[in-house]
Formats: sequence, structure tokens, C-alpha cells
Amino acid sequence: IQEYQGKQLSPFAKDYISSISGPQDVDVATYALLVDGLVEKPLSLTYGQVMALPSARRLVTLHCYDGWKETLLFEGVRLADLFAMAGVNPGVITVIFHAVDGYTSSLDLDFVTARDIIIAASVNGITLNAVRGFPFQVVAEDKYGYKWVRWLSRIQLSDQPYKGYTEAMGYSNSADVPESTKAGD
Repeated sequence: IQEYQGKQLSPFAKDYISSISGPQDVDVATYALLVDGLVEKPLSLTYGQVMALPSARRLVTLHCYDGWKETLLFEGVRLADLFAMAGVNPGVITVIFHAVDGYTSSLDLDFVTARDIIIAASVNGITLNAVRGFPFQVVAEDKYGYKWVRWLSRIQLSDQPYKGYTEAMGYSNSADVPESTKAGD
């Protein structure tokens, strides 16, 4: 898909690698997405089980802290659906995302809920590949790219604030993209 709702989409193939250890080759046959922490029923879902959940689409511009951006059509699963399956315990304030390579980041539960955040399995109608973040990428709309965890393997709910890999190096934990930067999206 090159255009959606009158908006030109950025290309799926982009020559960049922003990870701590390069693209990750995830074996779909052994993959499991864990949803745990402060939940009533921890989940361990296969790729197929996640993909069987209702699908959601989002047209979103991803802004990189380095200044570039790309507008893409993401399709995947709502975090709200996963949370409904797991049952979120009272007192949860933070959603921590873990990638298979050890990268982590977090978002406030209130933000995730208010924005109806998804984890994407495809971009512009193409299934994510190893470079783009297969099997799932967090679509953290209006947050800088370092919050968009790729190669997602675990979603942990916590009652404590959390600074991930990039935030621990001094980057903003809120990672809000300023309105002036979003102008023209």
C-alpha cells in the first residue's frame, strides 16, 4: 500500500537499523508473547493466537529523535484486548515492553489506554520482517521512535515507573513529540 486515506505512505523498506544488536530473526514456530507482571492471568501466546485477535489499523507518523519521520499504515492488535484477556490488577501505572534482544522501554498505562495503542504485525500491508521488527512492534503514536519497541517478546505491567534502555542513557522517559514537530503530519 502506497497511499491511505489520501496520505502518501513512506516506503516499507528503509535503510536504517536502530537496535542494540541488529535485526532479530524470530522463529515463529517457537515464539511466545508474554503478558505478565501485575495481571490476574499471565499469558503466553503464540504468534497465531495473537494474530487471531481482532485486527486494528492506525495511520501514524513515527518521529525519530534524530529528526527524520515516516508516515505508515500499521495493522495489528490492540493492547486493550490483550489486557482484557490477562486482567489488569489495581495499581498498575506502567506498561513495560521487552524486545528479544534485551531492549526495553515503557509507556504509562493511562497513555496506552487513552490512545488505544496497538502492537503492529504489518506495515503498509506487508508483514514485518526482521529489519522492521517481526513479529510485533509497539505503535507508540506521538512518542519518539525509541518508545516503538520492535521484536516484542514481553509486555509487563507494573506499579512502578520504569526507564528503559534509551531512557537510562538520559533520554526523556515521556518521549513526547512536540506539537511543532508534528505540524504537517
